[in-house]
Amino acid sequence: MPPKKGNKKSGDGFNSKLALVMKSGKTTLGYKSTLKTLRSGKAKLIILANNTPPLRKSEIEYYALLSKTLVEHYKGDNITLGTACGKYFRVGTLAITDPGDSDIIKSLVGASE
Repeated sequence: MPPKKGNKKSGDGFNSKLALVMKSGKTTLGYKSTLKTLRSGKAKLIILANNTPPLRKSEIEYYALLSKTLVEHYKGDNITLGTACGKYFRVGTLAITDPGDSDIIKSLVGASE
C-alpha cells in the first residue's frame, strides 16, 4: 500500500515555516540577544531547542511570561535547530520579532486552542 500524499509530520511543516521566517522575517539568534529582545518587548515567538539547559530555559520562559510572548519547544536539539534555520552553527534559542510571510505564529496559536 503506497503512502498517502499530503500526510506531513508537524515537524517538517514547522521547519519549512521556520525557513520562511528566516528568509522573509526578522529574528535574533542566541541566548543573550533573545533576552534583550524579550526585555524590550519586541519578541513575538521564542523557540527553544530541547537540549537547552534547564536554568536558561526557565529564565527565558519567565521573561516570556512577563512579556506575554509565546514559547515553542523545538523537538530537535540545537544542531537540528541551527540546520532548520539554514545556519552552519548550533542555535539554542531563537526569537522571532517579525514573522514576515510565514504564518508560524498563527499556526501555533491555532494548535494550542
